[in-house]
Amino acid sequence: MEHPRTAVVTALVNNSVFMSAILSLFMAQFVKALIVVLVNRKAGLREMVSTLVWRTGGMPSSHSSLVISITTSIAYTSGVGSDVFALSFFFALVVIRDAIGVRRAAGMQAKALNALGKRASRHMHIPFRPVKEIHGHTFPQVIVGSVMGFFIALAINTL
Repeated sequence: MEHPRTAVVTALVNNSVFMSAILSLFMAQFVKALIVVLVNRKAGLREMVSTLVWRTGGMPSSHSSLVISITTSIAYTSGVGSDVFALSFFFALVVIRDAIGVRRAAGMQAKALNALGKRASRHMHIPFRPVKEIHGHTFPQVIVGSVMGFFIALAINTL
């Protein structure tokens, strides 16, 4: 008899939706980390690992890659007429809209607040602690991530 943990791992590895999601997320983050290192030659291993594991924003959008791969895999396995496809499709739209619009706008506002806070701190001698600047995505970053997620899901489901 198979151990319960082994059964869970086997079930996940055999699930094309799960494998498409995990692979597209990892590949998008890997490409993003590679771009960071290639563009910023001074970036070291720490910067690459930080980008690979934690950082958001940048090329390609791992958010878009993830949700499009899930939606594509569900379309392939359950059909476009299924309830779960409809759910994944609209979830993908919300995530992509958030990545382009809300998160990007919040990041731009945080950047402006930090610049204003630093100037006020210098001129008025008051302490200022910067807020976190969240990096959203540009339209090209979302397109590249989406295409990447689509083709990864297609490969997982057809090969």
